[in-house]
Amino acid sequence: MKFNFIRHFFAKRKAQAPAPKALWVLLVVGLLTSVALSTVRGKPKANAEALGWPPSHQGARLLSLDEPVAFAKILNLVTQAHDVQPGLSLGYGQLNYDQLTAWLDLSLALDPTAQYPLMAGARLYTQGSADRERQRKMTDWVATRFLDDPERRWPWMGHVAYVARVQFKDQALAMKYAETLRDKTENLPSVPAWARQLDIFFKIESKDSDTAKFLIGGLLHSGKITDPNEIRFLAHTLKELEEGKR
Repeated sequence: MKFNFIRHFFAKRKAQAPAPKALWVLLVVGLLTSVALSTVRGKPKANAEALGWPPSHQGARLLSLDEPVAFAKILNLVTQAHDVQPGLSLGYGQLNYDQLTAWLDLSLALDPTAQYPLMAGARLYTQGSADRERQRKMTDWVATRFLDDPERRWPWMGHVAYVARVQFKDQALAMKYAETLRDKTENLPSVPAWARQLDIFFKIESKDSDTAKFLIGGLLHSGKITDPNEIRFLAHTLKELEEGKR
């Protein structure tokens, strides 16, 4: 039985015809063609893809399958990961900020209490790798979205005021942001005093002591401040300004 199997195996191997010579020729020609094309094309180049426009709010709600908050988090990941694409890393100056803010808007529409879109706008997309036009577009976007929910979004308004003052060196814009922050939060005790009074300290730093004294005096006499420590601090600051120590 064993020898019969061996004889059958070798008989079957002999019965197999060798590969035609034409097949080998075609194989060699194909390999040479592939090598030649690779030489002509050179190294493959990575091409940046545009972020594009997000789906509509209604379309996103349908795609979210009644899980808008979870879908908003996915959108955040997609948006943030866009600057890293296969074979290249994009600087923020290469992104379309109109499209970018549209994605951030959609994320906020799906999850209005989220902090990430505002944080990304205020801190991530105002970095130096973006040009001033894009940076300013983003700080203005944060300032506009702050108005929709000042009590939750005040930290990012304070941050863009800082960006305008320190990074942009635009004192007028920084003051505009800080004044908006005070105007919209002065009746919100949950917002810390330093944020509500940021514009006062900007004026002190700018040596605009007369305006600073006027604003502090107005706060002290308004009755809106009830925290003894805050009252004491403002009164002390006002005294220093009047004595020319600031």
